[in-house]
Amino acid sequence: MKPRNLSTPWAPASGVYSLPGSMMLKLRLGEAPEHVPTQLDVRSRAVAPATKIDGGVIDRLIRHYANGALVTRVHGAAASLGKRGALHCGFNDEEQISGLSRTFRLDMDRGSAIERLVAALSEVSIVEHASPNFISRAPFSAVVSPPLAIDMQQAWESRDAMYAREAMAYEPGDPGLIVAIVDSGVSPHHPEMSKRFRSGFDTVQLGSSDFAPGVTLLGDVAQADTKPIDKHVGHGMACAGIIGAIGNGMPAGLAGDCALLPIRVLGAAKLPAKTEAVGLGAITDIDMGVKMAVDLGARVINMSFGTADDALEPGVPKPHADVVSYAAARGCVLVAASGNSGKEEIYWPAAYENVIAVGSIAAADAKPSHFTTRGSHVALCAVGERVATCSLDGYQLATGTSFAAPFVAAAAALIVSRAQRRSYPVSGSDVRRILTESATPWPASRQADFSGYGAGILNVAAALATLDQEIDRSQSADTELGVLELNDD
Repeated sequence: MKPRNLSTPWAPASGVYSLPGSMMLKLRLGEAPEHVPTQLDVRSRAVAPATKIDGGVIDRLIRHYANGALVTRVHGAAASLGKRGALHCGFNDEEQISGLSRTFRLDMDRGSAIERLVAALSEVSIVEHASPNFISRAPFSAVVSPPLAIDMQQAWESRDAMYAREAMAYEPGDPGLIVAIVDSGVSPHHPEMSKRFRSGFDTVQLGSSDFAPGVTLLGDVAQADTKPIDKHVGHGMACAGIIGAIGNGMPAGLAGDCALLPIRVLGAAKLPAKTEAVGLGAITDIDMGVKMAVDLGARVINMSFGTADDALEPGVPKPHADVVSYAAARGCVLVAASGNSGKEEIYWPAAYENVIAVGSIAAADAKPSHFTTRGSHVALCAVGERVATCSLDGYQLATGTSFAAPFVAAAAALIVSRAQRRSYPVSGSDVRRILTESATPWPASRQADFSGYGAGILNVAAALATLDQEIDRSQSADTELGVLELNDD
């Protein structure tokens, strides 16, 4: 058993951060009560939280281990967006089947025995699963340089390793296609982002009592709203610049004219003995943000955050499973950073089958970065070292798989844009296949050295060419079939 993390003494023995007195509960299909309101409606004071769930064994266990709880739904119904006080009404079949309509957040006294309550509730027949409300952190361990003027030649050279310029000249991106950046928020008035952002959302709901002494929360961390503004971390802004910068003082974003949807799911915090702020977000807030991105029309979602699998207690549900399933069912392309542990292991959500996991390379030698997490789930790599991009108020050189993933998200956006331009449907699995088939392969003579780093290095121009060839073949086959049908007549 792993030692308890001393900075979060309420956490499970694994040491994963979790909110004290907070847990997630998912009931089986057909067992969820209809009266429980959403977190958003409760936070906006439209309604009061529920204090009961089933009026039976679940409520008795909560009273026994925690002296009662305030209960809210994590997610609102897509059909009820904007209906204040009624977000818990009108869930569709996808929301029911995926479990999002049946997932609840329970908030109790800080000293409540969460682990014992989770274990007890897991034995109840109508409970599908229960878990602590874990905290995810970003960046994993990324290194950034201070704001500076960008050397444009060097910045473009790193992108040339992925054939970005050729791709952007070939496909400009569809302004109607939305790329969501689910992260620490953005700086909306940055000169590189003038009129680039759509109205986004902020799902961060943290309190100072949620963390041990020495952890200081910064900025807006308590109120879900429509202002995904980051004033302290800059992680989301770095991802946004890679995807959609105008190109004034740095290379233009790879997604071209595609629209950007910022979703803030990570609040800002200062950790003990650390100088730089980091992003911290509860799993409930992150999942709410991902679903919000889907419901607001995002076709591509970048997720540069994660939780290591080996940090979770055995038997604990893997984070983000339901919302990933929901997003995939709605046709979203999901992209995530593989992690910065430098080991062969898995992080969630990167390890899900419906997610494109991205590792990092150095542009200079096209070799996997020493820090990039590897494994059989990794799809491909992109440049993730000293990437020229936006900071909160200027520019930075960002390092980490967090900043390789946005290149792949942007490439996915160009692929979907191109497919739409040619009236050709592509699914998330299609986009993954095209990206991996077109990737610049690792040297054939050293395949063993590159095991676990995916199919190769992102090649955006080749991906678009692969798509066009696929469309041409399909249209040619359709034409031949039409001729045959005419001849038969």
